[in-house]
Amino acid sequence: MTMPVLIANHKKTVAETRLAKFYSTMNQAVQRAEVDYGDKTQWDKYEILYEQDEDGNSKPITNVEYFNKYFAPYIVATKIEDNEVGKTIVYFPDGSVASFGGYSIQFWPEGKDFKGYSRNEDTGKFQNDMENSGRKYFTFFFAPTNNTESNKYHYNKGVEPYMYNWDGTEDKLKNDNAIGCKQEVTNERAYCTALIQMNGWKIPKDYPLRF
Repeated sequence: MTMPVLIANHKKTVAETRLAKFYSTMNQAVQRAEVDYGDKTQWDKYEILYEQDEDGNSKPITNVEYFNKYFAPYIVATKIEDNEVGKTIVYFPDGSVASFGGYSIQFWPEGKDFKGYSRNEDTGKFQNDMENSGRKYFTFFFAPTNNTESNKYHYNKGVEPYMYNWDGTEDKLKNDNAIGCKQEVTNERAYCTALIQMNGWKIPKDYPLRF
């Protein structure tokens, strides 16, 4: 095999191993937190708070207290920090990085790929490296208290691959124009994580993105 193929295969293996490990680690933390705080459906709701910055833009305030209560005591992290865009950034010993903000969680198997967040010049909003979603980072979701139809795959669940508003079909995961696991999307490829989980935390052979 050529060097590019070897490198790509290595990146796939790292992603697969660390995705499975992150999923296990976070859900073990949820189970341990339930011992201390009771059923997760009764936990505090994650509040997304905002304040005005010096330019009059709405700026999110990090709710790091939520993470410190329900997750931090039950995981091993090398560093936990809150940043200027309202995210709680967690650095793990294996070199991976996770960003917790609202109910959505972005996970970078290789922390060196984490570029932080920048402000979009057109919208004024902060955003991450969305063009690399489903390849360099993967999206999870944690919303155990929200008992709605759109959230049915997350209500009373732990940290799961992003399946918000999913109709239960593989076609939706692959072809949704906004967040499907395909080359061109209008947002981020949030559904890619679910496809990988469905394949036993292995990158499918027909995966549409190159590593």
